[in-house]
This record gives sequence, structure tokens and C-alpha cells, in this order.
Amino acid sequence: MRVLIVEDERRLARSLAQGLTAEGFAVDVVHTGTDGLHQATQNAYDLIILDIMLPGLNGYRVCAALRAAGDETPILMLTAKDGEYDEAEGLDTGADDYLTKPFSYVVLVARVRALLRRRGGRGAAPELRVGDLTVDRVTRRVTRGDTDVTLTAKEFGVLEHLATRAGEIVSKAEILEHGWDFAYDGDPNIVEVYISALRRKLGPGLIVTVRGAGYRLVGTRG
Repeated sequence: MRVLIVEDERRLARSLAQGLTAEGFAVDVVHTGTDGLHQATQNAYDLIILDIMLPGLNGYRVCAALRAAGDETPILMLTAKDGEYDEAEGLDTGADDYLTKPFSYVVLVARVRALLRRRGGRGAAPELRVGDLTVDRVTRRVTRGDTDVTLTAKEFGVLEHLATRAGEIVSKAEILEHGWDFAYDGDPNIVEVYISALRRKLGPGLIVTVRGAGYRLVGTRG
């Protein structure tokens, strides 16, 4: 899953990005409301963490603009303010949840998980099934048949993206866009390393290479 953090406190933004990356998310970070709105409209995200007090556009305006454009990505708003009025204003602009600074990182992760579960209830399935493979996007548990499969955070991210598009051909570029932040400029063949690891852990027949095009996750052994 991919998360956008829009936060002008650079130390906090860096800390949140490091923590969420360790949880298995691909994380992009920007520090102004203008950049946040641009990133959110140019890329697909599973969740946006949006500070209210931002240079350029404030978080209220960013949130309102996204909702006016029909973007329903879950938004968790952060603010140093405290009071019912601020919370009401944030929620009125279309935010899904609200967290007042200072906050516990554990609480933030719990809120993120809750928003993703809620989103699943609105149509984005929290659990993906492809043949005898099950991928739980909330608990991050993977099973094949009755066997649990232990994956690293990045392996899970690659598999999750393939599972959301089961049966379709997914290119290396698309996997990179979903699983790595926008600043990644390394070797795109890193995708092959993770595909090989997934095949080794999941067993044969699930991930098919379509030469010159990408990979396809199938529900039957091939």
C-alpha cells in the first residue's frame, strides 16, 4: 500500500516515513500543501496523512480540493491545534479521521489500519483471494492453503499489488510505482529479485512471467 505524508515538520515527517516504511508501506513525503495537492492528484495512494498548518495551501483546502475532484482516498489529518471547532472543520472538508499532536506513533498506526479497514468496507477488499492464496491487507497475513507464508514488508507490498490485479499483466514499472517511493532511482530489475523471493516462498504456479510485458498472478498451478 502507498501512503502520502504532507507535513512541514521535517523531523516528524521523516520519523513517520521511516516507521510506515518498516510496516511495509511505500511512502512519499512532501512539505507544502501545494506539493501535497499535486502529488495526490498525480499519483494513486491508499491513504493520505495531511497536516493542517502547511505553507502554501493549508490542509483544509487540500482536503476540500481533493474531495471536490472526487478523490475518495482516506485522509488522516494532523494538527497541533486542539478543540472541537478544528475537528469539525477538518471533518466537514471531507477528512476521515483527525489526530492532535503530540500523538503516539502506535496510535497513528492504529488509526491508519482502521481507515484502511473502513475503506475495505466501502469496496476495496481488505482480503484478497487468488486460488488457494489469501492476502490480508490489514493484518498483512499471507496463507497458501493452510500454510502461513512469512514475507518481508517489501515482498508483501509486491504480492499485494499483484493480487489486487490478479489475472492481469502487471509491468515492472507499475510494481515499482506501487511499491517504491517516487524518489527511487535505482535499478528497476530489483523487481525481479522480489518476484524470485516470492516464488521461492509461495511455491510454484502462482506468478507467471509474461516475457517482455511483466508478471501475472494466477489462481491455478501452471
